[in-house]
Amino acid sequence: MVSSASTGQKIDLDLIVKTFRNVEYRPEQFPGLVFRLDSPKTAILIFGSGKMVCTGAKSEEQSRQAVINTVKKLRASRIIVEDKPDIQVQNIVASANLGGAVDLEKSAFLLGRTMYEPEQFPGLIYRMDDPHVVILLFASGKLVVAGAKRESDVFNAVTKLRERLESDKVIFYK
Repeated sequence: MVSSASTGQKIDLDLIVKTFRNVEYRPEQFPGLVFRLDSPKTAILIFGSGKMVCTGAKSEEQSRQAVINTVKKLRASRIIVEDKPDIQVQNIVASANLGGAVDLEKSAFLLGRTMYEPEQFPGLIYRMDDPHVVILLFASGKLVVAGAKRESDVFNAVTKLRERLESDKVIFYK
C-alpha cells in the first residue's frame, strides 16, 4: 500500500537527522528523508515541504497508523508538526489465488481490454473498468491487482473477475 499525507507546513529534515538514528537522508541523491518504523513495519518518506509518503503497510489502517506514529514521534522529540496530517491512499497492490487453472488465450479474447503476449510476459494484463484496476492474471490462477484506492476495490475486482471467468468457462478447478 502507498499513501500520502500532508502536514501543511515545512519540516526541518536536518533536525530530524540530528534527532533520530533510524533515518536515511542523502539530499544529493533524493530530496526526501526515509523514516523507518518497526510497528507497523513501514517506511515513511518525509519531504521538507511537509509532505509524507508511506510505503509497506498491509492495510489502510496500518498506513494511517504509520503516519500518525511518525507525527507522534516527531512531536515527542520537539519537532513541531501543528496540524493533523491529511492522509490519502494512492495505490494498493495485492495478490490472490483463484484456486484453479485459467485458459489465458480464451480469457484474453473474452474479457476484452486485455494484453496477452506469452512470448513477452507469461501473464495476461486486464484493465478492469469497474473497479478501475489493472490485474495481472496467470495460468495458475494466481493474480496481482494494482491501482486500487480502497481495499474493497481489491475484493470487488477479484470477485468480479472470478465470476466472469466461471461464467465464460475459462477457469478449471481440480
